[in-house]
Amino acid sequence: MTTLTFWGATGTTTGSRFLLELYDQRFLIECGMFQGPKENRMRNWDRFPVKPATIDRVIFTHAHFDHTGYFPKFCKEGFKGKAHCTYATQEFCKLLFLDSAHLQEEDARWANKKGFTRHKPAKPLYTTADAEKSLNHLSPLQYGEDLYLDGDIRIKLKDAGHILGSGLVDIKAHTGKESKKIVFSGDLGRPSKRFLRDPTQVFNVDYLVIESTYGNRLHDNKNPVEKLVRVIKESVARGGVLVIPSFAIGRTQNLLYVIRELEESGRIPALPVYIDSPMAIDATEVFEKRISDMNIASRVSRINGVDIFRPKNLNICTSTEASKAINDIKKDAIIIASSGMVTGGRILHHMIHRLPDEKNTVLFIGYQAQGTRGRTIVEKAETVKIHGRQIPIKAKIESIQGFSGHADYNEILAWLTGFNKAPEKTFVVHGEPESSQAMADHIKSNLGWDVTIPEFGQSFELDL
Repeated sequence: MTTLTFWGATGTTTGSRFLLELYDQRFLIECGMFQGPKENRMRNWDRFPVKPATIDRVIFTHAHFDHTGYFPKFCKEGFKGKAHCTYATQEFCKLLFLDSAHLQEEDARWANKKGFTRHKPAKPLYTTADAEKSLNHLSPLQYGEDLYLDGDIRIKLKDAGHILGSGLVDIKAHTGKESKKIVFSGDLGRPSKRFLRDPTQVFNVDYLVIESTYGNRLHDNKNPVEKLVRVIKESVARGGVLVIPSFAIGRTQNLLYVIRELEESGRIPALPVYIDSPMAIDATEVFEKRISDMNIASRVSRINGVDIFRPKNLNICTSTEASKAINDIKKDAIIIASSGMVTGGRILHHMIHRLPDEKNTVLFIGYQAQGTRGRTIVEKAETVKIHGRQIPIKAKIESIQGFSGHADYNEILAWLTGFNKAPEKTFVVHGEPESSQAMADHIKSNLGWDVTIPEFGQSFELDL
């Protein structure tokens, strides 16, 4: 028998970690960081429930922090094996791990300097040296490439359409002439994205682990681009600066693509656009290099000489000095900085500087997890705590959900209806409780499948 244990992404959209014990092999699917409420974040400091040295392989679906960010600590605790992902994910992980370690070291230094820490002294979860060592474990695969282990297990990654390099994890176990398959969706993308391919349709799935971030919601049918046009124009009219917290990998590039198109069509003025995230800058270079992982339309644009991620007045802020200089700009500008949920990075300094001024606008373009500063701001709180201070929220707060890289429940159901048979069991994960429950109910009522919502630490025996 095979055992599947859920050590994360249960009752939350963060900390994806699934332990698959198959034959004599132990696989950890995802190695993500917990974010949001303090009780979740504290789990990052706990020792992993299973000794990392006993895990044979780690497999990442994609590079986002909640799927990969714990890996340097996992290696620090003793993991010795290989970690498989796509080539784009490998490149993004190099950026993300080093950036994460640097930010943690900086935050610890700042906390010790200002004294707003309960731990004496404050320490990072892992260091830059830990991050660099963890990169030696990455062993990338091409989309569709078969990795056979002892002839009885086959691992394959298929395009999930969520961000560049995102992949569905397809694991097949052979027993004589028979075989069975388990698929982990990671974060499933939406169809008809601007430069990404649609999620790959899979077949003959016996067990499925599916995300549910938008399990209780549908994306607004109204064109999110129209809303972006309105927000930009109103920001100019208000005489302030537009600040957009954005994930460095995926969402920032989507924004740059759309802003460029709107400028070229004359629908918005060509404002100065400041990218103030070293990781987002480096990630955009990866996007430009890995055009082969994008859809046909993007490749055609590149052939025709279009720099698809470059608005007319793009400013790249690589240094701390360049970042601080943005504070002198009082109006008619767009600042895009990480992190997307305002959990860390340079966006914190921009929030401190811009939130108290009612002329400014803060635009959220993605899901804000429970317990994050982004969620606090979106829910119209009067203040938000940043660097130990309560910052008044007087800026105009806007939110556009149509730019999300996650499929909503109808889009997930549409993908599931493409299966040629019902899985023996479907596990719904990576969602807040009401979202996961709603997704499970949708699957049961529409498809009649056997669906389970696992709890943290719960194990299941699979006939795999």
